[in-house]
Amino acid sequence: MKEYDSEKIERYIKGIANDSEKAYMDSLFLKGENNLYLRNCLNKDWDHILSESTSDEVNLSHILDRIHHTLRKNENQKEQKPLRRFIAVYMRTAAVLMLPLIIAGGLIYSYLSNKHQTVNDHEVTSMIYAPMGSRVSFNLPDGTVGMLNSGSSLSYSIPFAKNRHVRLEGEAWFEVSHDENHPFEISTGTSTVKVLGTSFNVSAYPAENYVEVVLLHGKVEFLNSNTNEKITILPSERLVFQNGNISKSVIDPLKYNAWKDGKLVFRGDPMAEVARRIERWYNVKIELGDKELEKYSFRATFQDDKLEDVLRYLSLTSPINYKITPREQMPDGTLNKEEVTIFLKK
Repeated sequence: MKEYDSEKIERYIKGIANDSEKAYMDSLFLKGENNLYLRNCLNKDWDHILSESTSDEVNLSHILDRIHHTLRKNENQKEQKPLRRFIAVYMRTAAVLMLPLIIAGGLIYSYLSNKHQTVNDHEVTSMIYAPMGSRVSFNLPDGTVGMLNSGSSLSYSIPFAKNRHVRLEGEAWFEVSHDENHPFEISTGTSTVKVLGTSFNVSAYPAENYVEVVLLHGKVEFLNSNTNEKITILPSERLVFQNGNISKSVIDPLKYNAWKDGKLVFRGDPMAEVARRIERWYNVKIELGDKELEKYSFRATFQDDKLEDVLRYLSLTSPINYKITPREQMPDGTLNKEEVTIFLKK
């Protein structure tokens, strides 16, 4: 383990690591049980955290509940060995503790550190992260439940019950616990979604430069912080905020929350949207080889289908072909994303 690895760990914990650094961190902890330098570093930080513990003042029981729930959600992933699956779940979920465990005779460290997240003596920040190609359910301290979509993160401060404010990057489904005296707020860039108790979907991936809110039940309020403009959203309405402009439309909300049930649904979506969602769903990179493809739209529902099955179906319903380029190992030992090129049939 090189000295600069500590910098990579630091970036990983803060959520600012790039794809290469994230892959390296996964590999480091998956294969690091016998790395004495890594174990000594973790032991040192663990002792430091214990010496500054505020456990008498902060109730962290909900964190353990969330970890247990996450583990149960991943029990059906039979393709991974139990030990490695356990490590992967912990390493991809940022929280406020570093938890050393002894499982099957092997020492496993989950670096869930609050070392750099302390706001004051009574407040810490917790983060939940869904790796690319996965979905992660969550249960917040106030009883609010939901699910994070692929490549998304949700952060909030503890104590939480009287300050129900979260920050979202990516996409999430929320079922908010009702509390009239303490509204639930979601920050996404320069926008805020404010609710009392309702079910809705929010999509706000920074790279896609737009915010989308789809309401199933209840009522929410959308606030543009730059202009202080407030828009009320009612059931079966979809609000899109992009390039400073806000638009609303009446839609079928089931299409927009189907992802939480493991379904990939398209209802007349243009090719650019289809490609974007497939990229996120399967953690691949898609390139449209012909600009004319942007004119095509698709209607389909997929559940538990492999990437190639989805592409094959699309090619049967439209004049397109595709080419899949397998992943390759990079000079730093990490693997790049599988690449898909879609082009018109000649």
